[in-house]
Amino acid sequence: MEFVHQKSVNTECIDELEQTVIQKLIAGAIDARKKSYSPYSHFQVGAALLTGDGQIITGCNIENAAYGPTNCAERTAFFKAVSDGIRDFRAIAIVGSPEGDEVTQYAYPCGVCRQVMMEFCNPASFQIIVAKSEQDYRVMTLQEILPEGFGPDNLC
Repeated sequence: MEFVHQKSVNTECIDELEQTVIQKLIAGAIDARKKSYSPYSHFQVGAALLTGDGQIITGCNIENAAYGPTNCAERTAFFKAVSDGIRDFRAIAIVGSPEGDEVTQYAYPCGVCRQVMMEFCNPASFQIIVAKSEQDYRVMTLQEILPEGFGPDNLC
């Protein structure tokens, strides 16, 4: 398999993650994807969130027949962490694709998930990793995928 790692253009202000950490996050997201409850969309997503102290918190998407109560994998991971008192985050890896063992596409976080990330993360340094595998992934900052985001600092 070809190595397709792509780094963010805006890396000078980022505390770079080691490739082994990135691969560990991707592996965690792939494992979390297997737990997805997605009987309606049949689109399985897993996420692995890296805390400031090095813990990895995973989450999967959890659907609901009413659709509105559905929760994305990214928010599941964030809400698990925040409910345990964790509020310092460095990165998140996300994998998602239609049902099946193979991840065939990059799954970027939706707008609601980006807004949740904005609530708890530094947009200039928080890294978002979207992956097809541990060797095929893209890394960008929250600021790059949510330019001009509205966050807690806007309320001061």
